[in-house]
Amino acid sequence: MSESSFQFIPPPGAWPGRMPQPKVVAFGGGHGLYATLQALRHVTTNLTAVVTVADDGGSSGRLRREMDLIPPGDLRMACAALCDESENGFTWRDILQFRFATTGELNGHSLGNLLIAGLWQILDDPVVGLDWLMQLLGAKGRVLPLSRVPMEIAAEIESDGVLNTVKGQSRIAKTPGLIRSIQLNPPDAPVTPEVLAAVAAADWIVLGPGSWFTSVLPHLLLTPLRRALSESTACKAVVLNLSRQRGETQDLPLPDHLRVLNDYAPDLGLNIVIGDPGAVEDIDGLARVAESMHCEVMLRQLSIGDGTARHDSLRLAAAFRDAMSGHWGDLAPLTELDNH
Repeated sequence: MSESSFQFIPPPGAWPGRMPQPKVVAFGGGHGLYATLQALRHVTTNLTAVVTVADDGGSSGRLRREMDLIPPGDLRMACAALCDESENGFTWRDILQFRFATTGELNGHSLGNLLIAGLWQILDDPVVGLDWLMQLLGAKGRVLPLSRVPMEIAAEIESDGVLNTVKGQSRIAKTPGLIRSIQLNPPDAPVTPEVLAAVAAADWIVLGPGSWFTSVLPHLLLTPLRRALSESTACKAVVLNLSRQRGETQDLPLPDHLRVLNDYAPDLGLNIVIGDPGAVEDIDGLARVAESMHCEVMLRQLSIGDGTARHDSLRLAAAFRDAMSGHWGDLAPLTELDNH
């Protein structure tokens, strides 16, 4: 894949010398998608976040069981990530993320989850409810659920030579062993039409980082979306994790993350893999897998640098910007990122 494959052609009327804001669709869930969105919001406002709806633990799981709705937690985090970096935006971000600590039934519930659940009951549509929430927050971009139907993830996990079926995202994350396969129930859950429309219009599609089997790969399990991603002419990027996740991927090296992704979507047409060299134990192995998938590897320092496995939003934003503009040399200064 040549560098020219990653260069945008400015549309008519674009300011000379400035890269137009690309239409980006980011897939994931939880803290991984939060990191991606915090970075991408520095690069573009034409941003759509697509979130898995299989979470069954914590506040989301309780609301899901009590009210028969899609889990709001990861959707809430995506909305929080797109809040404006101002006093008003920071305040709304804190409101969404506030969690009650009581001795009663509210204990552990997120205020943002309750707000979203209330909007859904009033408006009777999760997409409309999330659009209203984003307007209320003054947030940039759009947040969409993968489906309007709550889903369950089931995994075949091998431990000590024995293969067991584990159901539920929260249980899968805590079950030791090697995940051999995953599936969604219902397997034919309808993809949110707005998601398919966003993919069709996208300039860039981003997968990861995040819980590989329960946040990243589920998007590839629904046939209409997998087909739409494969047929899309957008450039497609995968952002690798900074560490293996205890339980889910503790025995899965980063090159195998790509192999598994390719197993589930061999026609995806991935263009670029973005990773941190400090997190890649086998850089040559990663390069070989990427070459077999006909995609490039971009290695940049992406971690926050405090010893934790967290992406730095500005470093990741710079990597996205370099990929999108075709620059593969040293990272450019970050001072103008917010002015794009």
